[in-house]
Amino acid sequence: MTARLQKKYQEEVVPAMMKEFGYKNFLQVPRLERVTLNMALSEAVQNVKVLDAAAAELMAITGQKPVITRAKKAIANFKLREGVPIGCMVTLRRDRMYEFLDRFIHAALPRVRDFKGIPGKSFDGRGNYSLGLRDQIIFPEIVADKVDKSRGLTVSIVTTAKTDEEGRALLKHLGMPFAA
Repeated sequence: MTARLQKKYQEEVVPAMMKEFGYKNFLQVPRLERVTLNMALSEAVQNVKVLDAAAAELMAITGQKPVITRAKKAIANFKLREGVPIGCMVTLRRDRMYEFLDRFIHAALPRVRDFKGIPGKSFDGRGNYSLGLRDQIIFPEIVADKVDKSRGLTVSIVTTAKTDEEGRALLKHLGMPFAA
């Protein structure tokens, strides 16, 4: 059983992108490679238990166990030593990626307060898009009463697009609500 967004990609997005950009072959059409969710926690330096709560929330959001990220180098001003756990991340691919993106676009983003669309300038020059969220409560899987502290996270969408224009068109066809 394929995800709803994956079916939309195959049936609607590929023909529309072929027509828009003049691709000769459907394999030239950009596609989604992976979606990465990253939660960096500065307070994890003093209290490691914060990391467990953040990892549990990321697992609830994505349905996949997060990887604990560690500091690459020591920074004395932040009281940070090399190898200390400071965050967690999840990389989604294939079906889980499409399921997450579908829930993210249609359920989570509309729950953002004063939502007028996401910024269209957060592309990296190669068709990949990154978006920072202020709190994790916008996801329906998170129960707001059980959240001890609001934590932000970064969502990075990696595509096979060669330019920002192609990446923006791909995400727009998939239903990403870019601000005007």
